[in-house]
Amino acid sequence: MKLSTCVFLAITACTFACKKDTVRLPDDSYQPVILPANFSNSTQLTNPYFTFETGKKYIYEGQTEDGLERVEVQRLADTREVLGITCVIVNDKVWLNGILVEDTDDWYAQDNDGNVWYMGEDVDNLNPDGSVRDHAGAWEAGVDGARAGLAMPANPQAGMSYRQEYYFNHAEDEAEILETGLTITTPYGNFADCLKTREWTDLEPDVNENKFYAPGVGIVKSVNVTDNEEVLLIDIQ
Repeated sequence: MKLSTCVFLAITACTFACKKDTVRLPDDSYQPVILPANFSNSTQLTNPYFTFETGKKYIYEGQTEDGLERVEVQRLADTREVLGITCVIVNDKVWLNGILVEDTDDWYAQDNDGNVWYMGEDVDNLNPDGSVRDHAGAWEAGVDGARAGLAMPANPQAGMSYRQEYYFNHAEDEAEILETGLTITTPYGNFADCLKTREWTDLEPDVNENKFYAPGVGIVKSVNVTDNEEVLLIDIQ
């Protein structure tokens, strides 16, 4: 799950306007097998580290070098079909100093083993006046060579690494699980049995984040490792 243009981006979070590099080549070795038969209850997000209750709003805030960032994440009642699989839609809105700068719909589906797959996103990057600047970072699995990625493995263990999305030269977020069993404190409360990830993209080598996921909640904290900026869960409504 992206959570902001500055820090998240899964959370965020993967809405980078990439710089085309003619030297780089697509990773044809990455060929996830996505079959509708393996997604019998695709909209039932029972993975403890990636679950959303329809209508519930998760609110995050953090001070960045660009100003105060606020992120609101909410699962919508609507669904979206991707590759013949019904996906839940999670809306992600990002404000910077009170101005809405991004409005994104992310599409997720859980397979029969409990893995949650990231199937694409519809992105509106906004100008200060509220008009749409562009749709940089948008992608859909199965379209123009884009492939689904793992939002969260069914049984996350330290040392696991995986692609979160793959649309060559547009969206290439990756992650690895660094630690499990952590306790994390945010303004909203204390969370036990959390896992810590490192998340990055080859499209922006300077981007390096740690995210912390709590069971029954999802992301509760994100840290930009470069400058130590934090965005924290402040409320669930």
